[in-house]
Amino acid sequence: MHVWNPEVGGRPAAAGSASSRRSTQADRSARSRNALLESAARGLSRYGYANLNLERVASEAGYTRGALYHQFKDKEDLALAVIDWVDETWREEVGGAIDQQPDPVLALIALARGHAVFCRRDVARVAVALRLEFGGQDHPVARHLERVSEGLLKRCTRLIRAGRRMGTIPAGPPARAVALAYIGAMEGTVIQLAGQAPHDELLAVRAAAGVLGLGRVPMPGCD
Repeated sequence: MHVWNPEVGGRPAAAGSASSRRSTQADRSARSRNALLESAARGLSRYGYANLNLERVASEAGYTRGALYHQFKDKEDLALAVIDWVDETWREEVGGAIDQQPDPVLALIALARGHAVFCRRDVARVAVALRLEFGGQDHPVARHLERVSEGLLKRCTRLIRAGRRMGTIPAGPPARAVALAYIGAMEGTVIQLAGQAPHDELLAVRAAAGVLGLGRVPMPGCD
């Protein structure tokens, strides 16, 4: 049945159009997917991949196990999607602050600060948990995590090289080696302090700055 709608170009419009229904279904699907990803990220952070219980992931997200399997093929597929979801979330919350900085040193300091704040959320520890669990193993999850981590490493390496060209970062070991040490110092500090704000933020910056050879970096409000 059609109803006449004079506001739609004088054409008959179907009540409850197919495009509207598809839009609603897509919104529901996106909401359920995000809820399941966040729940799985918490589970991976707390229990690791081997002990991740899919029924508990679905239940904590407010869905059934069937709904989870409608979105993800299996546990491996879910874990791969979680890595991408955490990476996208990190880029949105931390990456933007880095891009706003005109100087490589300021960008690296903003990265350390932002990463420390980001890691106060339990979902942020996914990469660390998976890296520890799959260390040295040839597994699809480990390989995917390595590819994602390589993106951050390359970004830090470029910033270090740019800082050296500008003379704001002193010369020293190869830029990639310094970038690896920078990430390790930053992540190690955040892991050990486990959300002890604001000390996690302050000391992550100091640890990162030390690796870069910057000495003490002033941080307003965190003395």
